[in-house]
Amino acid sequence: MTADGGSSGGIENGISPRAFPRFEQTFPSLTSQEIERLRRFGEVRSYRDGEMLFQTGKPSLGMFVILSGQVSISQRDGLGHVTQISERGPGQFLAEIGQLSGRVALVDGVAEGDVETLLLPPDRLRALLVAEAELGERIMRALILRRVSLIQSGGGGPVLIGPTNSTSVARLQNFLVRNGFPHHLLDPATDHDAAEVIARYSPSPTDWPLVVIADGTVLRNPSETELAHAIGMIGGARGDKVYDVAIVGCGPAGLATAVYAASEGLSVVVMDSRSFGGQAGASARIENYFGFPTGITGHALTARAFNQAQKFGAEIMIPVSVNSLDCERKNGAFVLSLDGGEEVRSRAVVVASGARYRQPQIDRLKDFEGRGVWYWASPIEARLCSGQDVALVGGGNSAGQAAVFLSGHARKVHMMVRGGGLAASMSRYLIERIEATPNIELMFNSEVVGLEGNADVGLERIIWKSRLSPEEMSLDIRNLFLFVGADPATGWLNGCGVTLDRAGFVVTGAQSEQNAGRLVASLETSVPGVFAIGDVRSGSVKRVGGAIGEGAQVVAALHGFLADSLKPVA
Repeated sequence: MTADGGSSGGIENGISPRAFPRFEQTFPSLTSQEIERLRRFGEVRSYRDGEMLFQTGKPSLGMFVILSGQVSISQRDGLGHVTQISERGPGQFLAEIGQLSGRVALVDGVAEGDVETLLLPPDRLRALLVAEAELGERIMRALILRRVSLIQSGGGGPVLIGPTNSTSVARLQNFLVRNGFPHHLLDPATDHDAAEVIARYSPSPTDWPLVVIADGTVLRNPSETELAHAIGMIGGARGDKVYDVAIVGCGPAGLATAVYAASEGLSVVVMDSRSFGGQAGASARIENYFGFPTGITGHALTARAFNQAQKFGAEIMIPVSVNSLDCERKNGAFVLSLDGGEEVRSRAVVVASGARYRQPQIDRLKDFEGRGVWYWASPIEARLCSGQDVALVGGGNSAGQAAVFLSGHARKVHMMVRGGGLAASMSRYLIERIEATPNIELMFNSEVVGLEGNADVGLERIIWKSRLSPEEMSLDIRNLFLFVGADPATGWLNGCGVTLDRAGFVVTGAQSEQNAGRLVASLETSVPGVFAIGDVRSGSVKRVGGAIGEGAQVVAALHGFLADSLKPVA
């Protein structure tokens, strides 16, 4: 590679440009002048031959810029496989998007001979990205593309071992994909190494999948939280730190607040119980969001905001559940109690917890959740449906998007709608697309009333009926998708004094009787310093664009509240 970042067309630093479609953007070289501009953000660190700069599964120190010497980069998994990726030399920098927040390294970096580097810890790396706009843009793009490459190769992440058609495998794969964490799946029926692990640990059907992490530890069908802790997704305890604002919910509304608040200098922490993106992040395609005429997946849209929030220094904790909110404000701070006994303190709180998927009254529904019953439709679930008939319940836009997406994988999509049509609940462009798709069968005035199957194979059959007739019928269906709306996720606010409407949504501004007689921001709740935005707010428009707009709008109110709270009492 030439000094200005151009490729000479051959093997560069041990990497073939053909292996990376955007090679020059993924592995740019820094000129001597650019390195000089970086010096004020870092400190010189020297390493001897054989020393590790960073190690898979261990917290990274930040971004390394090589000043002299060579560093060998390799991928390593818990099964003992080591794959050489490249050798990096002077002018190269070593990091990916996880180093913005001090997360674990996903590759090994070992000094070959004596090496001198410039180390930029996470806070200084973020400062560089903001202060040096043009150079920061090049570096940020490279960090993102490197994570994309790791996801595509499965490098540095856990190894999932289990049948590819296992619903438990799909559950963990979906969690890792939604959070942008690399991993790879091995089927013991076709992979020798996986078969050896199975023979060694003799798992029962309830143990699927086995998960092997970088240090060789084997987990048996772990929960999402257990897996997240094991692979270093969740940081350590917050200690006594008091944030300016704590945001509960990492969907479009929460992410928008994080981006705008952090970029304006507020200290921000964001918490979510599952993944970034919320319900929007599970959308197969969003076609009516401003600025994307060809559409964009919900995951792609919210992943950009997730990276952007980290760039500006927002701390993101996923997956953690907020159990309760203490609004007494002892010592001027709200206290959020998390699962596991930890606490987070902040001077203001933004409720962006959205809504939880509604669970219709269907016999044995709980028995098959994650084992044939799904509340979203991603490529992972679509893989399970290949060549099969599936059923989908719902008549809104999310249901329509999912039906169209699944029609490209399933043999037939039985779309069951309680009402007599779609016009009242779905955008016209989606109705036309559904009507034009030959393998989507619309079943109006119909509902699912029962499920059949067993613990070994999961869902096998659904029982359904027409709302116009008492007769029950059955369909051989192994995958049922439910898009029947959602209920507000506000249980954690009980006892805090935040006013909810009859449906459980948070009341804000002048709508709240408790706010009568005082001047309050339109997004402030009945508790001063607690704000609500997005789908969880009473009266919100329940659209991605509206949620993002409220996320930006609330930041002005946060500044006002925080400024007033610092004023001395007369």
